[in-house]
Amino acid sequence: MAWGTLLMGLYQAGETAFPIALGLIVEHTMRERSPVSLGVSIGALAVIITTVSLSWRFGMRILQKANTTEAHRWRVRVAACGLQPVARDVDLKSGEVLTIATEDADQTADIIEVVPLLISSLVAVLIAAIALGLADLRLGALVIAGTVAILSILSVMSRRIGSSTREQQARVARAGAKVADLIIGLRPLHGFGGNHAAFRSYRRVSAEARQQSVTVARVGGVYAGVALVLNAVLAAAVTLTAGWLAFEGRINIGELVMAVGLAQFIMEPLKLFSEMPKYVMIARASAERMALVLTAPPVTTPGTDRPAGGTGLEVDGVRHGALRGVRFRVAAGEFVAVAAYQPRAAADLAAVLALHVPPDAYEGSVRLGGRDLADLPVEVVREHLLVNPYDGEIFAGTLRSNIDPSGTCATVPEAVEASMLTDVVALHREGLDYAVRDRGANLSGGQRQRLSLARALAADTDVLVLRDPTTAVDAVTEQLVARNVAELRRGRTTLVITSSPALLDAADRVLVLDDGVVTAEDTHRNLLAHDDDYRLAVTR
Repeated sequence: MAWGTLLMGLYQAGETAFPIALGLIVEHTMRERSPVSLGVSIGALAVIITTVSLSWRFGMRILQKANTTEAHRWRVRVAACGLQPVARDVDLKSGEVLTIATEDADQTADIIEVVPLLISSLVAVLIAAIALGLADLRLGALVIAGTVAILSILSVMSRRIGSSTREQQARVARAGAKVADLIIGLRPLHGFGGNHAAFRSYRRVSAEARQQSVTVARVGGVYAGVALVLNAVLAAAVTLTAGWLAFEGRINIGELVMAVGLAQFIMEPLKLFSEMPKYVMIARASAERMALVLTAPPVTTPGTDRPAGGTGLEVDGVRHGALRGVRFRVAAGEFVAVAAYQPRAAADLAAVLALHVPPDAYEGSVRLGGRDLADLPVEVVREHLLVNPYDGEIFAGTLRSNIDPSGTCATVPEAVEASMLTDVVALHREGLDYAVRDRGANLSGGQRQRLSLARALAADTDVLVLRDPTTAVDAVTEQLVARNVAELRRGRTTLVITSSPALLDAADRVLVLDDGVVTAEDTHRNLLAHDDDYRLAVTR
Protein backbone atom coordinates (compact mmCIF):
# COMPACT_ATOMS: atom_id res chain seq x y z
CA MET A 1 0.00 0.00 0.00
CA ALA A 2 2.82 2.41 0.86
CA TRP A 3 4.63 1.97 -2.47
CA GLY A 4 1.36 2.00 -4.39
CA THR A 5 0.25 5.18 -2.63
CA LEU A 6 3.58 6.87 -3.41
CA LEU A 7 3.46 5.98 -7.10
CA MET A 8 -0.24 6.87 -7.49
CA GLY A 9 0.43 10.16 -5.73
CA LEU A 10 3.25 10.78 -8.20
CA TYR A 11 0.87 9.93 -11.04
CA GLN A 12 -1.76 12.40 -9.85
CA ALA A 13 0.89 15.05 -9.24
CA GLY A 14 2.14 14.57 -12.81
CA GLU A 15 -1.39 14.76 -14.17
CA THR A 16 -1.94 17.99 -12.24
CA ALA A 17 1.40 19.39 -13.37
CA PHE A 18 0.48 19.01 -17.04
CA PRO A 19 -2.11 21.85 -17.30
CA ILE A 20 0.03 23.96 -14.94
CA ALA A 21 3.06 23.46 -17.18
CA LEU A 22 0.94 24.11 -20.24
CA GLY A 23 -0.20 27.45 -18.84
CA LEU A 24 3.36 28.45 -17.98
CA ILE A 25 4.57 27.43 -21.44
CA VAL A 26 1.86 29.49 -23.15
CA GLU A 27 2.65 32.55 -21.04
CA HIS A 28 6.43 32.16 -21.46
CA THR A 29 6.24 31.49 -25.21
CA MET A 30 3.99 34.48 -25.81
CA ARG A 31 6.55 36.70 -24.12
CA GLU A 32 9.80 35.34 -25.59
CA ARG A 33 8.75 33.51 -28.79
CA SER A 34 12.03 31.52 -28.73
CA PRO A 35 12.52 28.11 -30.45
CA VAL A 36 14.85 27.09 -27.62
CA SER A 37 12.17 27.84 -25.05
CA LEU A 38 9.68 25.86 -27.12
CA GLY A 39 12.07 22.87 -27.23
CA VAL A 40 12.64 23.02 -23.48
CA SER A 41 8.90 23.21 -22.94
CA ILE A 42 8.27 20.17 -25.14
CA GLY A 43 10.99 18.27 -23.24
CA ALA A 44 9.39 19.22 -19.92
CA LEU A 45 5.99 17.96 -21.14
CA ALA A 46 7.64 14.72 -22.30
CA VAL A 47 9.13 14.20 -18.83
CA ILE A 48 5.74 14.83 -17.22
CA ILE A 49 3.98 12.42 -19.60
CA THR A 50 6.61 9.71 -19.02
CA THR A 51 6.32 10.15 -15.25
CA VAL A 52 2.53 9.88 -15.46
CA SER A 53 2.67 6.76 -17.64
CA LEU A 54 5.25 4.84 -15.60
CA SER A 55 3.89 5.79 -12.19
CA TRP A 56 0.37 4.69 -13.22
CA ARG A 57 1.61 1.44 -14.70
CA PHE A 58 3.72 0.32 -11.76
CA GLY A 59 1.49 1.88 -9.10
CA MET A 60 -1.60 0.00 -10.26
CA ARG A 61 0.40 -3.20 -10.66
CA ILE A 62 1.58 -2.97 -7.06
CA LEU A 63 -1.87 -2.12 -5.72
CA GLN A 64 -3.66 -4.87 -7.64
CA LYS A 65 -1.10 -7.41 -6.49
CA ALA A 66 -1.59 -6.23 -2.91
CA ASN A 67 -5.38 -6.38 -3.33
CA THR A 68 -5.26 -9.91 -4.73
CA THR A 69 -2.85 -11.05 -2.01
CA GLU A 70 -4.99 -9.59 0.75
CA ALA A 71 -8.17 -11.14 -0.69
CA HIS A 72 -6.39 -14.50 -0.75
CA ARG A 73 -5.37 -14.13 2.90
CA TRP A 74 -8.94 -13.33 3.95
CA ARG A 75 -10.32 -16.27 1.97
CA VAL A 76 -7.84 -18.61 3.63
CA ARG A 77 -8.64 -17.27 7.10
CA VAL A 78 -12.40 -17.62 6.66
CA ALA A 79 -12.01 -21.08 5.14
CA ALA A 80 -9.70 -22.09 8.00
CA CYS A 81 -12.40 -21.09 10.50
CA GLY A 82 -14.94 -23.20 8.63
CA LEU A 83 -12.60 -26.21 8.52
CA GLN A 84 -11.36 -26.09 12.10
CA PRO A 85 -11.92 -29.29 14.11
CA VAL A 86 -13.85 -27.29 16.69
CA ALA A 87 -16.79 -25.52 15.07
CA ARG A 88 -17.36 -21.83 15.75
CA ASP A 89 -20.54 -20.66 17.41
CA VAL A 90 -21.93 -18.76 14.43
CA ASP A 91 -25.46 -18.97 13.08
CA LEU A 92 -24.50 -19.35 9.41
CA LYS A 93 -24.94 -22.20 6.96
CA SER A 94 -22.05 -23.58 4.92
CA GLY A 95 -23.33 -21.82 1.78
CA GLU A 96 -23.27 -18.47 3.60
CA VAL A 97 -19.74 -19.11 4.85
CA LEU A 98 -18.75 -19.91 1.25
CA THR A 99 -20.13 -16.55 0.06
CA ILE A 100 -18.26 -14.75 2.85
CA ALA A 101 -15.04 -16.56 1.95
CA THR A 102 -15.32 -15.48 -1.69
CA GLU A 103 -17.32 -12.34 -2.46
CA ASP A 104 -16.99 -10.64 0.92
CA ALA A 105 -13.26 -11.40 1.13
CA ASP A 106 -12.73 -9.84 -2.30
CA GLN A 107 -14.82 -6.75 -1.51
CA THR A 108 -13.11 -6.22 1.83
CA ALA A 109 -9.68 -6.40 0.18
CA ASP A 110 -10.71 -3.63 -2.25
CA ILE A 111 -9.88 -1.19 0.56
CA ILE A 112 -6.22 -1.90 -0.33
CA GLU A 113 -6.77 0.01 -3.57
CA VAL A 114 -9.37 2.46 -2.28
CA VAL A 115 -7.15 4.14 0.31
CA PRO A 116 -4.16 4.85 -1.98
CA LEU A 117 -6.45 6.15 -4.73
CA LEU A 118 -8.20 8.36 -2.19
CA ILE A 119 -4.89 9.78 -0.96
CA SER A 120 -3.58 10.32 -4.49
CA SER A 121 -6.81 12.08 -5.49
CA LEU A 122 -6.44 14.31 -2.44
CA VAL A 123 -2.89 15.15 -3.59
CA ALA A 124 -4.21 16.14 -7.02
CA VAL A 125 -6.99 18.34 -5.62
CA LEU A 126 -4.61 20.06 -3.19
CA ILE A 127 -2.02 20.78 -5.93
CA ALA A 128 -4.76 22.12 -8.20
CA ALA A 129 -6.17 24.28 -5.40
CA ILE A 130 -2.72 25.67 -4.54
CA ALA A 131 -1.89 26.41 -8.20
CA LEU A 132 -5.24 28.11 -8.77
CA GLY A 133 -4.91 29.96 -5.46
CA LEU A 134 -1.55 31.37 -6.55
CA ALA A 135 -3.21 32.66 -9.72
CA ASP A 136 -6.19 34.00 -7.76
CA LEU A 137 -7.22 33.19 -4.22
CA ARG A 138 -10.88 32.89 -5.20
CA LEU A 139 -10.15 30.05 -7.62
CA GLY A 140 -8.31 28.02 -4.97
CA ALA A 141 -11.04 28.63 -2.40
CA LEU A 142 -13.68 27.56 -4.92
CA VAL A 143 -11.95 24.21 -5.52
CA ILE A 144 -11.56 23.51 -1.79
CA ALA A 145 -15.12 24.55 -0.90
CA GLY A 146 -16.59 22.62 -3.85
CA THR A 147 -14.67 19.44 -2.99
CA VAL A 148 -15.80 19.57 0.65
CA ALA A 149 -19.42 20.13 -0.41
CA ILE A 150 -19.34 17.23 -2.90
CA LEU A 151 -17.84 14.82 -0.38
CA SER A 152 -20.33 15.87 2.30
CA ILE A 153 -23.31 15.21 0.04
CA LEU A 154 -21.95 11.92 -1.25
CA SER A 155 -20.97 10.63 2.19
CA VAL A 156 -24.61 10.94 3.26
CA MET A 157 -25.75 9.07 0.14
CA SER A 158 -23.12 6.34 0.62
CA ARG A 159 -24.73 5.30 3.92
CA ARG A 160 -27.81 4.20 2.01
CA ILE A 161 -25.57 2.18 -0.30
CA GLY A 162 -23.89 0.54 2.71
CA SER A 163 -27.17 -0.56 4.32
CA SER A 164 -28.56 -1.79 0.98
CA THR A 165 -25.35 -3.66 0.23
CA ARG A 166 -25.38 -5.43 3.61
CA GLU A 167 -28.91 -6.63 2.97
CA GLN A 168 -28.01 -7.71 -0.57
CA GLN A 169 -24.99 -9.69 0.65
CA ALA A 170 -27.09 -11.41 3.31
CA ARG A 171 -29.74 -12.41 0.77
CA VAL A 172 -27.19 -13.64 -1.76
CA ALA A 173 -25.55 -15.69 0.99
CA ARG A 174 -28.93 -17.21 1.92
CA ALA A 175 -29.50 -18.11 -1.72
CA GLY A 176 -26.06 -19.75 -1.83
CA ALA A 177 -26.84 -21.73 1.30
CA LYS A 178 -30.12 -22.88 -0.25
CA VAL A 179 -28.26 -24.09 -3.36
CA ALA A 180 -25.79 -26.05 -1.20
CA ASP A 181 -28.68 -27.68 0.69
CA LEU A 182 -30.43 -28.59 -2.57
CA ILE A 183 -27.30 -30.17 -4.04
CA ILE A 184 -26.71 -32.26 -0.91
CA GLY A 185 -30.33 -33.43 -0.76
CA LEU A 186 -31.05 -33.74 -4.48
CA ARG A 187 -31.26 -37.51 -4.57
CA PRO A 188 -33.69 -37.93 -1.64
CA LEU A 189 -35.72 -34.97 -2.95
CA HIS A 190 -36.15 -36.76 -6.27
CA GLY A 191 -36.93 -39.94 -4.38
CA PHE A 192 -40.07 -38.67 -2.65
CA GLY A 193 -41.01 -36.05 -5.25
CA GLY A 194 -40.07 -32.99 -3.24
CA ASN A 195 -37.73 -31.50 -5.81
CA HIS A 196 -40.34 -29.16 -7.33
CA ALA A 197 -41.27 -27.68 -3.96
CA ALA A 198 -37.57 -27.27 -3.13
CA PHE A 199 -36.90 -25.52 -6.43
CA ARG A 200 -39.83 -23.16 -5.82
CA SER A 201 -38.37 -22.37 -2.42
CA TYR A 202 -35.00 -21.58 -3.99
CA ARG A 203 -36.64 -19.46 -6.69
CA ARG A 204 -38.32 -17.38 -4.01
CA VAL A 205 -35.04 -16.82 -2.11
CA SER A 206 -33.20 -16.07 -5.35
CA ALA A 207 -35.89 -13.59 -6.43
CA GLU A 208 -35.48 -11.75 -3.12
CA ALA A 209 -31.71 -11.55 -3.70
CA ARG A 210 -32.29 -10.33 -7.26
CA GLN A 211 -34.72 -7.64 -6.12
CA GLN A 212 -32.28 -6.40 -3.51
CA SER A 213 -29.50 -6.36 -6.13
CA VAL A 214 -31.72 -4.22 -8.36
CA THR A 215 -32.31 -1.87 -5.43
CA VAL A 216 -28.56 -1.59 -4.82
CA ALA A 217 -27.95 -0.95 -8.53
CA ARG A 218 -30.65 1.74 -8.55
CA VAL A 219 -29.18 3.46 -5.51
CA GLY A 220 -25.70 3.17 -7.04
CA GLY A 221 -26.95 4.69 -10.28
CA VAL A 222 -28.45 7.66 -8.48
CA TYR A 223 -25.21 8.06 -6.53
CA ALA A 224 -23.09 7.98 -9.72
CA GLY A 225 -25.41 10.44 -11.47
CA VAL A 226 -25.37 12.92 -8.59
CA ALA A 227 -21.57 12.64 -8.34
CA LEU A 228 -21.17 13.30 -12.06
CA VAL A 229 -23.45 16.34 -11.94
CA LEU A 230 -21.71 17.81 -8.88
CA ASN A 231 -18.26 17.30 -10.42
CA ALA A 232 -19.38 18.91 -13.67
CA VAL A 233 -20.89 21.86 -11.80
CA LEU A 234 -17.62 22.43 -9.91
CA ALA A 235 -15.54 22.20 -13.12
CA ALA A 236 -17.88 24.60 -14.89
CA ALA A 237 -17.77 27.00 -11.93
CA VAL A 238 -13.94 27.02 -11.96
CA THR A 239 -13.87 27.55 -15.75
CA LEU A 240 -16.42 30.39 -15.71
CA THR A 241 -14.77 32.06 -12.75
CA ALA A 242 -11.37 31.89 -14.46
CA GLY A 243 -12.87 33.32 -17.66
CA TRP A 244 -14.46 36.17 -15.71
CA LEU A 245 -11.17 36.93 -13.91
CA ALA A 246 -9.28 36.91 -17.24
CA PHE A 247 -11.90 39.21 -18.75
CA GLU A 248 -11.42 41.54 -15.78
CA GLY A 249 -7.65 41.40 -16.31
CA ARG A 250 -6.93 39.88 -12.91
CA ILE A 251 -5.23 36.77 -14.37
CA ASN A 252 -3.17 36.51 -17.57
CA ILE A 253 -3.68 34.23 -20.58
CA GLY A 254 -1.29 31.56 -19.29
CA GLU A 255 -3.15 31.42 -15.96
CA LEU A 256 -6.46 31.18 -17.84
CA VAL A 257 -5.14 28.23 -19.85
CA MET A 258 -3.94 26.62 -16.61
CA ALA A 259 -7.30 27.20 -14.89
CA VAL A 260 -9.31 25.78 -17.78
CA GLY A 261 -6.96 22.78 -17.99
CA LEU A 262 -7.14 22.15 -14.24
CA ALA A 263 -10.93 22.50 -14.30
CA GLN A 264 -11.05 19.68 -16.84
CA PHE A 265 -8.39 17.65 -15.09
CA ILE A 266 -9.87 17.71 -11.58
CA MET A 267 -12.92 15.88 -12.96
CA GLU A 268 -10.93 12.62 -12.70
CA PRO A 269 -9.69 12.94 -9.09
CA LEU A 270 -13.09 14.30 -8.08
CA LYS A 271 -14.71 11.27 -9.73
CA LEU A 272 -12.37 9.00 -7.76
CA PHE A 273 -13.10 11.03 -4.64
CA SER A 274 -16.82 10.68 -5.13
CA GLU A 275 -16.60 6.90 -5.66
CA MET A 276 -14.48 6.30 -2.58
CA PRO A 277 -17.28 6.62 0.05
CA LYS A 278 -19.32 4.02 -1.83
CA TYR A 279 -16.45 1.54 -1.99
CA VAL A 280 -15.59 2.16 1.65
CA MET A 281 -19.17 1.38 2.72
CA ILE A 282 -19.24 -1.79 0.60
CA ALA A 283 -15.90 -2.92 2.04
CA ARG A 284 -17.11 -2.22 5.58
CA ALA A 285 -20.32 -4.18 4.99
CA SER A 286 -18.30 -7.14 3.75
CA ALA A 287 -15.81 -6.82 6.62
CA GLU A 288 -18.65 -6.94 9.14
CA ARG A 289 -19.90 -10.17 7.58
CA MET A 290 -16.40 -11.66 7.72
CA ALA A 291 -16.20 -10.66 11.37
CA LEU A 292 -19.25 -12.86 12.03
CA VAL A 293 -17.03 -15.84 11.21
CA LEU A 294 -13.58 -14.66 12.28
CA THR A 295 -14.54 -13.38 15.74
CA ALA A 296 -17.08 -16.06 16.60
CA PRO A 297 -15.96 -18.04 19.67
CA PRO A 298 -15.36 -21.81 19.31
CA VAL A 299 -18.20 -24.06 20.39
CA THR A 300 -15.89 -25.62 22.95
CA THR A 301 -12.42 -24.91 24.28
CA PRO A 302 -10.19 -27.98 23.85
CA GLY A 303 -7.87 -29.11 26.61
CA THR A 304 -4.12 -29.69 26.52
CA ASP A 305 -3.80 -33.26 27.90
CA ARG A 306 -2.79 -36.40 25.99
CA PRO A 307 -4.09 -40.00 26.20
CA ALA A 308 -2.35 -42.25 28.70
CA GLY A 309 -0.87 -45.63 27.80
CA GLY A 310 -3.23 -47.83 25.78
CA THR A 311 -5.98 -46.59 23.51
CA GLY A 312 -9.15 -48.06 24.94
CA LEU A 313 -12.47 -46.25 24.61
CA GLU A 314 -14.90 -45.74 27.48
CA VAL A 315 -18.38 -44.22 27.44
CA ASP A 316 -19.57 -43.42 30.95
CA GLY A 317 -23.19 -42.38 31.60
CA VAL A 318 -23.62 -40.29 28.43
CA ARG A 319 -26.99 -38.57 28.10
CA HIS A 320 -27.64 -36.78 24.83
CA GLY A 321 -30.59 -36.88 22.45
CA ALA A 322 -31.82 -40.49 22.40
CA LEU A 323 -29.02 -41.65 24.73
CA ARG A 324 -30.23 -42.16 28.32
CA GLY A 325 -27.06 -42.88 30.24
CA VAL A 326 -25.01 -45.18 28.00
CA ARG A 327 -22.17 -47.06 29.66
CA PHE A 328 -19.68 -49.42 28.04
CA ARG A 329 -15.95 -49.95 27.62
CA VAL A 330 -13.91 -51.14 24.65
CA ALA A 331 -10.53 -52.40 25.75
CA ALA A 332 -7.41 -51.66 23.74
CA GLY A 333 -7.21 -54.06 20.78
CA GLU A 334 -10.82 -55.27 21.14
CA PHE A 335 -13.40 -55.49 18.32
CA VAL A 336 -16.83 -54.57 19.69
CA ALA A 337 -20.13 -54.12 17.85
CA VAL A 338 -23.12 -52.07 18.99
CA ALA A 339 -26.56 -53.20 17.84
CA ALA A 340 -28.70 -50.08 18.17
CA TYR A 341 -32.42 -50.81 17.91
CA GLN A 342 -33.25 -47.12 17.29
CA PRO A 343 -31.40 -45.35 14.41
CA ARG A 344 -31.55 -42.05 16.32
CA ALA A 345 -29.56 -43.55 19.21
CA ALA A 346 -26.92 -44.84 16.75
CA ALA A 347 -26.63 -41.39 15.16
CA ASP A 348 -26.35 -39.63 18.54
CA LEU A 349 -23.67 -42.05 19.77
CA ALA A 350 -21.62 -41.55 16.60
CA ALA A 351 -22.00 -37.76 16.87
CA VAL A 352 -20.75 -37.74 20.48
CA LEU A 353 -17.72 -39.90 19.64
CA ALA A 354 -16.92 -37.78 16.57
CA LEU A 355 -16.91 -34.57 18.65
CA HIS A 356 -19.77 -33.18 16.60
CA VAL A 357 -21.35 -32.60 20.01
CA PRO A 358 -19.15 -30.56 22.40
CA PRO A 359 -18.32 -32.41 25.65
CA ASP A 360 -20.08 -29.73 27.70
CA ALA A 361 -23.30 -30.24 25.69
CA TYR A 362 -23.99 -33.73 27.07
CA GLU A 363 -24.00 -35.37 30.48
CA GLY A 364 -21.45 -38.03 31.35
CA SER A 365 -18.04 -38.43 29.79
CA VAL A 366 -16.17 -40.18 27.00
CA ARG A 367 -12.62 -41.27 27.73
CA LEU A 368 -9.88 -42.10 25.26
CA GLY A 369 -6.83 -43.82 26.68
CA GLY A 370 -8.10 -42.99 30.17
CA ARG A 371 -8.42 -39.25 29.45
CA ASP A 372 -11.69 -37.38 29.08
CA LEU A 373 -12.26 -35.99 25.57
CA ALA A 374 -12.91 -32.58 27.12
CA ASP A 375 -9.31 -32.55 28.39
CA LEU A 376 -7.73 -33.43 25.03
CA PRO A 377 -6.93 -31.14 22.09
CA VAL A 378 -9.12 -31.96 19.13
CA GLU A 379 -6.05 -32.60 16.95
CA VAL A 380 -4.85 -35.23 19.46
CA VAL A 381 -8.26 -36.90 19.48
CA ARG A 382 -8.17 -37.02 15.67
CA GLU A 383 -4.72 -38.66 15.78
CA HIS A 384 -6.01 -41.56 17.87
CA LEU A 385 -9.75 -41.78 17.18
CA LEU A 386 -11.51 -41.80 13.80
CA VAL A 387 -15.27 -41.94 13.45
CA ASN A 388 -16.14 -42.77 9.86
CA PRO A 389 -19.40 -40.97 9.01
CA TYR A 390 -22.42 -42.91 7.79
CA ASP A 391 -22.62 -40.79 4.64
CA GLY A 392 -18.89 -40.26 4.03
CA GLU A 393 -18.28 -37.54 1.46
CA ILE A 394 -16.70 -38.54 -1.85
CA PHE A 395 -14.58 -35.88 -3.51
CA ALA A 396 -13.78 -35.17 -7.14
CA GLY A 397 -10.41 -36.71 -7.95
CA THR A 398 -9.39 -40.37 -8.21
CA LEU A 399 -10.03 -43.51 -6.21
CA ARG A 400 -6.51 -43.19 -4.80
CA SER A 401 -6.90 -39.52 -3.77
CA ASN A 402 -10.16 -40.35 -2.00
CA ILE A 403 -8.58 -43.23 -0.07
CA ASP A 404 -5.31 -41.43 0.68
CA PRO A 405 -5.86 -37.63 0.42
CA SER A 406 -2.38 -36.82 1.77
CA GLY A 407 -0.60 -39.28 -0.50
CA THR A 408 1.46 -40.65 2.40
CA CYS A 409 -0.48 -43.75 3.45
CA ALA A 410 1.35 -47.08 3.18
CA THR A 411 -1.70 -49.32 3.76
CA VAL A 412 -3.80 -48.41 0.69
CA PRO A 413 -3.59 -51.92 -0.89
CA GLU A 414 -4.66 -53.60 2.36
CA ALA A 415 -7.54 -51.12 2.82
CA VAL A 416 -8.72 -51.69 -0.75
CA GLU A 417 -8.62 -55.46 -0.22
CA ALA A 418 -10.40 -55.35 3.15
CA SER A 419 -13.20 -53.08 1.93
CA MET A 420 -13.77 -55.27 -1.17
CA LEU A 421 -13.12 -52.29 -3.42
CA THR A 422 -10.94 -54.56 -5.56
CA ASP A 423 -13.70 -55.19 -8.10
CA VAL A 424 -14.09 -51.43 -8.68
CA VAL A 425 -10.34 -51.05 -9.17
CA ALA A 426 -10.21 -54.05 -11.51
CA LEU A 427 -13.19 -52.79 -13.50
CA HIS A 428 -11.29 -49.78 -14.83
CA ARG A 429 -8.09 -49.72 -16.85
CA GLU A 430 -6.77 -46.82 -14.75
CA GLY A 431 -7.10 -48.85 -11.54
CA LEU A 432 -6.75 -46.66 -8.45
CA ASP A 433 -6.19 -43.68 -10.73
CA TYR A 434 -9.74 -43.96 -12.10
CA ALA A 435 -11.35 -40.49 -12.10
CA VAL A 436 -14.13 -39.97 -9.57
CA ARG A 437 -16.66 -37.20 -10.08
CA ASP A 438 -17.82 -34.79 -7.40
CA ARG A 439 -19.81 -36.62 -4.67
CA GLY A 440 -19.01 -39.90 -6.43
CA ALA A 441 -21.63 -39.29 -9.12
CA ASN A 442 -20.13 -41.97 -11.38
CA LEU A 443 -20.12 -44.63 -8.63
CA SER A 444 -22.96 -46.74 -7.31
CA GLY A 445 -24.15 -46.46 -3.71
CA GLY A 446 -22.30 -49.62 -2.70
CA GLN A 447 -19.12 -48.47 -4.42
CA ARG A 448 -19.24 -45.11 -2.64
CA GLN A 449 -19.75 -46.84 0.70
CA ARG A 450 -16.84 -49.21 0.16
CA LEU A 451 -14.64 -46.32 -0.97
CA SER A 452 -15.47 -44.47 2.25
CA LEU A 453 -14.70 -47.62 4.27
CA ALA A 454 -11.37 -48.04 2.47
CA ARG A 455 -10.44 -44.47 3.39
CA ALA A 456 -11.25 -45.14 7.06
CA LEU A 457 -9.25 -48.37 7.11
CA ALA A 458 -6.28 -46.79 5.32
CA ALA A 459 -6.07 -44.12 8.04
CA ASP A 460 -4.98 -46.96 10.38
CA THR A 461 -5.90 -45.12 13.58
CA ASP A 462 -5.58 -46.60 17.06
CA VAL A 463 -9.36 -46.44 17.60
CA LEU A 464 -11.76 -46.75 14.67
CA VAL A 465 -15.52 -46.26 14.91
CA LEU A 466 -17.64 -47.37 11.95
CA ARG A 467 -21.35 -46.69 11.60
CA ASP A 468 -23.32 -48.99 9.27
CA PRO A 469 -20.42 -49.46 6.81
CA THR A 470 -22.15 -52.18 4.71
CA THR A 471 -25.80 -51.15 4.30
CA ALA A 472 -25.45 -50.67 0.52
CA VAL A 473 -23.64 -53.92 -0.35
CA ASP A 474 -24.96 -57.40 -1.00
CA ALA A 475 -24.91 -60.18 1.60
CA VAL A 476 -21.93 -62.05 0.12
CA THR A 477 -19.80 -58.90 -0.06
CA GLU A 478 -20.92 -58.00 3.47
CA GLN A 479 -19.65 -61.32 4.80
CA LEU A 480 -16.26 -60.80 3.12
CA VAL A 481 -16.01 -57.19 4.36
CA ALA A 482 -16.81 -58.22 7.94
CA ARG A 483 -14.16 -60.93 7.92
CA ASN A 484 -11.57 -58.66 6.28
CA VAL A 485 -12.16 -55.73 8.65
CA ALA A 486 -11.83 -58.00 11.69
CA GLU A 487 -8.58 -59.41 10.31
CA LEU A 488 -7.09 -56.05 9.28
CA ARG A 489 -7.98 -54.39 12.57
CA ARG A 490 -6.68 -57.25 14.74
CA GLY A 491 -4.82 -55.82 17.75
CA ARG A 492 -6.35 -52.35 17.38
CA THR A 493 -9.47 -50.97 19.00
CA THR A 494 -12.54 -51.09 16.77
CA LEU A 495 -16.17 -50.19 17.47
CA VAL A 496 -18.83 -50.87 14.83
CA ILE A 497 -22.35 -49.47 15.22
CA THR A 498 -24.37 -51.76 12.97
CA SER A 499 -27.30 -54.12 12.50
CA SER A 500 -25.36 -56.31 10.05
CA PRO A 501 -25.35 -59.97 11.20
CA ALA A 502 -21.99 -60.49 9.48
CA LEU A 503 -20.28 -57.65 11.36
CA LEU A 504 -22.01 -58.56 14.62
CA ASP A 505 -20.77 -62.13 14.26
CA ALA A 506 -17.20 -60.98 13.52
CA ALA A 507 -17.04 -58.90 16.71
CA ASP A 508 -15.53 -60.15 19.95
CA ARG A 509 -18.73 -59.13 21.74
CA VAL A 510 -21.96 -57.28 21.00
CA LEU A 511 -23.58 -54.51 23.02
CA VAL A 512 -27.35 -54.09 22.63
CA LEU A 513 -28.40 -50.43 22.70
CA ASP A 514 -32.13 -50.18 23.30
CA ASP A 515 -34.08 -47.11 24.39
CA GLY A 516 -30.86 -45.18 24.92
CA VAL A 517 -29.12 -47.63 27.28
CA VAL A 518 -27.06 -50.82 26.97
CA THR A 519 -29.49 -53.62 27.86
CA ALA A 520 -27.46 -56.72 26.96
CA GLU A 521 -23.89 -57.79 26.26
CA ASP A 522 -22.65 -61.08 24.82
CA THR A 523 -21.43 -62.67 21.61
CA HIS A 524 -23.66 -62.47 18.55
CA ARG A 525 -24.44 -66.20 18.57
CA ASN A 526 -25.28 -66.35 22.26
CA LEU A 527 -27.63 -63.38 21.89
CA LEU A 528 -29.30 -65.05 18.91
CA ALA A 529 -29.85 -68.17 20.99
CA HIS A 530 -31.19 -66.51 24.12
CA ASP A 531 -32.59 -63.05 23.26
CA ASP A 532 -35.81 -63.02 21.17
CA ASP A 533 -35.80 -59.22 20.72
CA TYR A 534 -32.24 -59.34 19.44
CA ARG A 535 -33.07 -62.18 17.06
CA LEU A 536 -35.99 -60.20 15.59
CA ALA A 537 -33.91 -57.03 15.29
CA VAL A 538 -30.84 -58.40 13.50
CA THR A 539 -31.84 -61.51 11.56
CA ARG A 540 -32.65 -61.03 7.89
